[in-house]
Amino acid sequence: MNIVFIGAGNVATHLALALKNIGHNIVQVFSRTLASAETLANNVNAEYTNEIKNITPNADIYFYTVPDDALPLTIEHIPFKKGIHIHTAGSVSIDIFTQFQHNYGVLYPLQTFSKNKNINIQEVPFLLEANNKYVKEILIDITKNLSNKFFEVNSQERQRIHLSAVFACNFINHMFVLADKILGDIPFEILKPLITETFSKIQVLPPTQAQTGPAKREDYGIMKKHLQLLEDNQEYKQLYEKISESIIKHNHKSI
Repeated sequence: MNIVFIGAGNVATHLALALKNIGHNIVQVFSRTLASAETLANNVNAEYTNEIKNITPNADIYFYTVPDDALPLTIEHIPFKKGIHIHTAGSVSIDIFTQFQHNYGVLYPLQTFSKNKNINIQEVPFLLEANNKYVKEILIDITKNLSNKFFEVNSQERQRIHLSAVFACNFINHMFVLADKILGDIPFEILKPLITETFSKIQVLPPTQAQTGPAKREDYGIMKKHLQLLEDNQEYKQLYEKISESIIKHNHKSI
């Protein structure tokens, strides 16, 4: 397949390289930032542009990997209806293409991507959706060669999965950011064995059974001491209180 990437960020970087590695031809990369388009294009031996009007109309597939809030305007300004048009967003409906394209769908990789961090694409779950049988068959054929895990879900299911992923990934990483700040001059490395064991444990236990800590035990004495340490940072103190309340509440529900 001849493929164009509209967007050159984290998802585009990993997906373009993976598609090239399984034999597809990345013919062009578009990004509003020319340097980003050039960098990815050089990695996949493609042309590049930062002008929508210069996007080639002759590709088989167009992957839209721009930020979610940029998708509507980007899709609206594509000046042709040839090819299959696919976005990769978790919480954007397939219907965003309805007024603008004939063949379209969604291929959402359920993973966190960073340009400079390698990842095993075969272990990434892909969630796919198509507006017709033709697009569905193309997406399945592509995805089964990319990953061992792919699932057909509708837009509502995908949005719920994406919301869960925000809690399970993005919010947790933000907790690491806050933990690092609370440590101050103490190296974050000291927490890494604990973090590793936390994620290892949920491979074999349901999250409710893996929960530990003072809120789980309802150890109010320890929690009071923690809150005193956070007295000078009301934002962190309020987060500690709210999350602890949630843990206690859900612990009672699971008993």
